[in-house]
Order: sequence, then C-alpha cells, then structure tokens
Amino acid sequence: MTRKPVVEVRRSQRRRRTVSAYRDGERVVVLIPDQFSRAEEREWVDRMLERLSARDQRARRSDAELEARAARLAAAYFSDHATRVRPRSVRWVTNQNGRWGSCTPADRTIRLSHRVQDMPDWVLDYVLLHELAHLVVPSHNSDFWALVARYPRSERARGFLEGVSAAAGLCMSDD
Repeated sequence: MTRKPVVEVRRSQRRRRTVSAYRDGERVVVLIPDQFSRAEEREWVDRMLERLSARDQRARRSDAELEARAARLAAAYFSDHATRVRPRSVRWVTNQNGRWGSCTPADRTIRLSHRVQDMPDWVLDYVLLHELAHLVVPSHNSDFWALVARYPRSERARGFLEGVSAAAGLCMSDD
C-alpha cells in the first residue's frame, strides 16, 4: 500500500487559471489560484497527485521493460525483418549527451538516453523504432527513413524532440 504524500497547497492571487505541482523532498507542493473553492482545491490536488505519480512511473522504466517494448514494436512495425530486428540488448544510459539513442549494428546493442524516460510513450516508441531500424539499415539512407516512416507518429515525434532540444538549449540529434 502506498502512502499519500504530505501536500502543501499554496494559493496565489496572481494565478488565474493554471495549476501546477512539484515535489519538495517528501512533500508535494500544489500551486492554485486564490479564488478556487475548497472543492476545486481537493479536485486539483487529487488530479496533480495522479499526474506526478504517472510521471514517476515513466521515470522508473527499467531496461527489461524497454527490451520488451522494443520486441513489441519490432513485431508490429518490422515483421518483414523479424530475424534482423532482434537486438542483443536494449538499455537506458546516462552518458549520451548528443543523441536520443544509439545503435551498434555489429553487436546488435541499442542504448537510449535517460532523457527520453520522462517523455510521452509515442516519443519513446519513435526513438526505439529509429534505433531498431538501424539493425536493418545501418545508415540514414532512404531505405532507413522508409522503415522509420512506418510508425505513424514519426514526424510528430521528431518535431517534439526538436522542440525539447531547442527549448533546453541541447544539441541533441536523432541522425
């Protein structure tokens, strides 16, 4: 059974509509507009606790879960290359500062940057599929991009990653 965290609600006269929350040690601080009723406060506290919990779950994604996800995606999008899209390992790494993911076709290993852990599932799926495609086509030629384009949210995910990279001042690439 999980304990409900200690919640501190901070009301602001300057805040009009937005609600936000963050962890401060063992506490959760929820920032709400001053004019919210007690019922609205309770509703938003519960909603924000759910959001923080969901974010924490994404951050706890393990290497085993990542490997299973890669297998599901390979089966769904690259079934015609079933024998070639079986990586030897798929894991999270913290030492990738210029890429969202990397693949070494020679030893069939895939590594994803820990920065992707908190991103939406459809972005994680894109990064994984991008790296899986390298097991079939090592370079970024037209055959490679045709494989990646099988994922319907490819362009959207690439735009999301470009936006994150620009907003954070990172020089991250998927090329």
